[in-house]
Amino acid sequence: MSRLTEVDLNLLVVFRHMYQERHTGRVAEIMGLTQSSVSHALKRLRTMLGDALFERAARGMQPTPYADAIAAEVDDVLSALEKTLSYRNTFNPWESQREFHVAMTDLGEVYLLPRLINMLSHCAPGVRITTVRDTAIPLKTEMESGRVDLAIGLFPQLEAGFYQRRLFDQRYVCLMRAGHPLSEEAFDEAAFRDAQHIIVMAQDTGHKRIVELLSRAGVPEHNRLRVPHFMAVPYIISETDLVVTVTEKLALQTAHRFGLVARPLPCELPVVQINLFWHSHVHRDAGNIWLRQQFMQLFTE
Repeated sequence: MSRLTEVDLNLLVVFRHMYQERHTGRVAEIMGLTQSSVSHALKRLRTMLGDALFERAARGMQPTPYADAIAAEVDDVLSALEKTLSYRNTFNPWESQREFHVAMTDLGEVYLLPRLINMLSHCAPGVRITTVRDTAIPLKTEMESGRVDLAIGLFPQLEAGFYQRRLFDQRYVCLMRAGHPLSEEAFDEAAFRDAQHIIVMAQDTGHKRIVELLSRAGVPEHNRLRVPHFMAVPYIISETDLVVTVTEKLALQTAHRFGLVARPLPCELPVVQINLFWHSHVHRDAGNIWLRQQFMQLFTE
């Protein structure tokens, strides 16, 4: 039995053409070789496989039983190799059934997903989105391994090995229910510090820095309520006198539905840049490129 290291794929190509044409002259013409080169290749192939393979007959070269037995397998192997080598990194959104995993906060889900899903329903009906956050494995590791395709938000931990593209800036406002004592009265730093706050922890995101800045601004550590995510916040403040510092986009998405009022902050908080992140190993992946383009077209400001 011949080992793979002894196999010259060009000899198998000669065999396939020879099996189809049964004539060394026609094989030479097809392959752009001399007839003597084809004969020499057949001689090497016979030595390697230990069989005559083709024998002279009245109508050209006839395959031996051994050649008949291996012809289909040789053709399958060469066809599979040709398909592999001619592979093109393409993505057809209309036909794709691909599932993409995208890391984002619950705040990102509220703002980004409605528009994204509406777009997908029109141009990529089979594409599925799974959002990811707060896993036991660090996001950096998940993206390096390929388990997460994209991340959207403020993620300081995504640095080396990651590409990023700015989408928009986030400004912070103070959100409260309509009719709250502070919704119409003077809203200065003293009133802001004295209010009962919800503090959103949002671990492993850039919002942690905002929590630290609120503390420096005098929002007391013994605030009324701390929650891990933003999602429940509109429900809570719509029925209490608590206030919360959130992004302007969340305020715009929820104010009308929950009867809320957004007021400018009386203290300075930095504008936060929201970026789209992807790892270098998917930089040239056609599907990832397509999804990045959709996010950029929908949300870049």
